[in-house]
Amino acid sequence: MRATAWPMTSSGIVADFASMTGVDLQTENVAHLIQLALGPVFLISGVGITLSMLTQRLARIVDRARALEDRRELTTDEGRLKFIDKDLRVILRRSRYINSAIALCTTSALFTALVVTLLFASAFTPMSVGAVIAVMFVGAMGCLSTAFIMFLIEVRIATNTLRIGVQKHDK
Repeated sequence: MRATAWPMTSSGIVADFASMTGVDLQTENVAHLIQLALGPVFLISGVGITLSMLTQRLARIVDRARALEDRRELTTDEGRLKFIDKDLRVILRRSRYINSAIALCTTSALFTALVVTLLFASAFTPMSVGAVIAVMFVGAMGCLSTAFIMFLIEVRIATNTLRIGVQKHDK
């Protein structure tokens, strides 16, 4: 018989950590907690991909604005200046919608990360944060949904101002 400071079960395995600390670290319980957190972690991954796409879109908008501003400086024709100014106003609208979408996606990712953090914290502490977790998750979904709406509006603005081939000369 071996002497140990850890309580032993009848099978010789170290007893539940909960008896000493009040925290339940059994493998099944931790595995279940990880399963609960897996959904929000996948959501964070999807939001990250969406953020990447939105920032690339913003970079293209900024590049287009810079090109138009350079062209504006070189132009003296009043008709051409009005045309460039109109395009710049549209680009400003688009950039505002994309910036809003980026901010909302980032907020959604933050809320989702806090949900995962609180899931783990509540399992190992006597905190009762179920309502907080639910509100944060609903907030994350609300932010993400609104970000998609902002993105949709930006895409609609972009496609409505397209001038392709014959259409370019008709306007």
